[in-house]
Amino acid sequence: MPYIEIDSIDRKILKELQRDGRLSNSDLSKIVGLSPSPCLRRVKRLEKEGFIKSFSAVLDRQKIGLSLTVFAEFTLGSASREAAMDFENQLRAIPQVVTCHMLSGSSDCLAEIVVPSIEIYETLLSQTLRELPHVRDIRSNIALKRVKSETPMPLDHIKRPLSGPDCS
Repeated sequence: MPYIEIDSIDRKILKELQRDGRLSNSDLSKIVGLSPSPCLRRVKRLEKEGFIKSFSAVLDRQKIGLSLTVFAEFTLGSASREAAMDFENQLRAIPQVVTCHMLSGSSDCLAEIVVPSIEIYETLLSQTLRELPHVRDIRSNIALKRVKSETPMPLDHIKRPLSGPDCS
C-alpha cells in the first residue's frame, strides 16, 4: 500500500470539502483552524497531487426523472486484454452507465445504470447493451431502494507522515 503523505489538517480539509464542495476558502479555513492563505495552498496542493479529482453537484435522481437504477452484471466471451479494453471503452460512452467496475468472480463487470423507467431500460438493454463487443451474458438486477449513496470517502486509515514539508 503506498504511503499517503497528508496530515490531520489535510484530512479535515478533505472531509469538509466532501461534505460541501461549495465551501468558500474563508469558511473552510475557519473550520479547519488555518488562516485563508495556508488553507488555499493546501487545497491547491491536494488538487495538484490528485487527492481532489474535481468538484461537482450531486443531483437528485428522482427529481431529474431517473427513478430506476439497474445493476447489470456482464460476462465477457473473451478474456483477452484487448477484448476487455474494447468493452470498457464502449461502456464508458453510454451516458446511462454512471458507475462501472471490472470484477473478479462469476461476472466480469458490474455497471450501475440509471434510466427513467423499465421500458427505457429494456430498450437500452436490447438495442445497446446486448450489442456491446465481447458480451456473452448480461444479468440485470433492479434496485428496489437506495439505502446509502453519495457518501464521503472514509479517511481514518490515512496516517500522519513521519516527516515532510509543512504546508501550513
